[in-house]
Amino acid sequence: MKTVLKNGMIDVYFKEEIEWDLEKIFYGVEQLLLINVKVLGKKVEKESAVAMSKLQEITLQVRQDVLTDGIIEGEDYPNHVGVDFYHRYKEDVALFAEMGFKAFRTSIAWTRIFPRGDEKEPNEEGLKFYDDLFDECHKYGIEPVITLSHFELPWALAKEYGGFRNRQAIDMFVKFAKVCFERYQHKVKYWMTFNEINNQADATQHNLIQERCCFNFKEGDDAEYLMYLSAHHELVASALAVKAAHEINPDLQVGCMIGMNGVYPASPKPEDVMNALGAMHQKYWYVEVHARGHYPRHILKKFERKGYEFHY
Repeated sequence: MKTVLKNGMIDVYFKEEIEWDLEKIFYGVEQLLLINVKVLGKKVEKESAVAMSKLQEITLQVRQDVLTDGIIEGEDYPNHVGVDFYHRYKEDVALFAEMGFKAFRTSIAWTRIFPRGDEKEPNEEGLKFYDDLFDECHKYGIEPVITLSHFELPWALAKEYGGFRNRQAIDMFVKFAKVCFERYQHKVKYWMTFNEINNQADATQHNLIQERCCFNFKEGDDAEYLMYLSAHHELVASALAVKAAHEINPDLQVGCMIGMNGVYPASPKPEDVMNALGAMHQKYWYVEVHARGHYPRHILKKFERKGYEFHY
């Protein structure tokens, strides 16, 4: 596959027919571009809504997500290396400072602190890495803004416990959060619990493993119920983590991270306006739980209609 920028257009040519979700294919560049998608056979065009004069050529590596049971020899795991931040963080932070950045949002990998999730003691080597990273940020006057869980569920927690569908995951997350708050309370002031927790809004549209939700679906499982059950457990875990943070250090500020995608009605017709409002309700009720501490009435009515019961 070859991707070339021409006159504000990104032309992508594929050797084979496309069967993937276009939104996922272009996830890597959607932060840079505001785009419209048009499919013409084997050609996909994305028109940029921002100036792209400095961007000469982009190469995208597109592949379907593959979930393997452990590490398999010969398989490609891009996120095991990524941009090699683990070894290059000092030069990266120096570049941030050169660009004038005053804050740096990143995450603490749960698996670096508790590789399985259920250990009794944290991994000191992992804790030391983040000490060094935060010290490097402060050396340049850069404020760390930290997410505790950014689609990084420990594999053992997913495979052996079923992820956040299992209520035991609440205690494991809170233990992880407390370790981080206590260790870094004087280096990190701004925290978030879960990244884009509201992605768990449609059981047919998202990878529920990625969203920390479910594993080992069995025949007859209600995917939507398990999605909401997992989300409920995450919300409880988040609330307990916030409570713990304020007990450890009242100056810590803990918020939530919401994946924000505007939903607009197709027309001024009342039915389109109400459909857009319903779509927004479906995705953004998570904000109300974080900010107000309780579920909004419309989502409770939905759970009631479906016969879903969740326990605090």
